[in-house]
Amino acid sequence: MFFLYFSAFVPMYFLIVVKFFFGVLSKTIALNELNVFTLIFYSLLIIAGIFGLLWNTLWNKDKSEKIVIKSKQNMTDQYFIGYFSIFVLFALAFELTRLSMVIVSLMVIVFIGVVYVINKMFYINPLLNLIGFSFYEITYQKEGSKKESSAKMFCKGELILNKPYYVKLKKTNFDFVEKGKG
Repeated sequence: MFFLYFSAFVPMYFLIVVKFFFGVLSKTIALNELNVFTLIFYSLLIIAGIFGLLWNTLWNKDKSEKIVIKSKQNMTDQYFIGYFSIFVLFALAFELTRLSMVIVSLMVIVFIGVVYVINKMFYINPLLNLIGFSFYEITYQKEGSKKESSAKMFCKGELILNKPYYVKLKKTNFDFVEKGKG
C-alpha cells in the first residue's frame, strides 16, 4: 500500500520532470549535480508509483470472491479536483534549481504521505482517475450469503447494481474490481 501512495503523486512527479526537460531545452536550467539528482529522484518516484499501481491492480495474488453490488456511490469527484489542483500548483511553482525547494518538496511528500497512510486515504489517487478508474463506496453481498457488507472499491468504468463482480476482498480500506470479470 505504501507504493500505491507513490502512485497518487505520479501526475505531479511527471509535471516536474516535464518542466525540467523543457527548462534544459530552453537553457533556463543547467545540468548540475542538484538538478540531475532531482531529475533522477522524481524519475524513481514515477517508477515506484507505477510499480505500486501494477502491484495493486495486476500482480495482486489475493483470492477473488464473487459479490453482487447492492448499492453504490461514486465518490471520485469529491476528491479528484482538489487533490489534483494541488499537484498542478506545486509543480508550476517548483524551482528545480533551488536546494531549499527540493528539500521542502521532499518534506511535503513525507508529510502528506504520513497523513495519507495513517488515515488510509488510498482512494485519493489522481493517477487512477486519469487512467479511467472511479472510486465507489458500495454495499454488497458475497455469493451465497444474505449478509450485506460495505467496502470502498476502485473500478475501471461504471459499476452496475445487482450484477456479479469478482473482487479481491482484503482487510484494507479499499479494493479493486477485477478487470474483465463481472
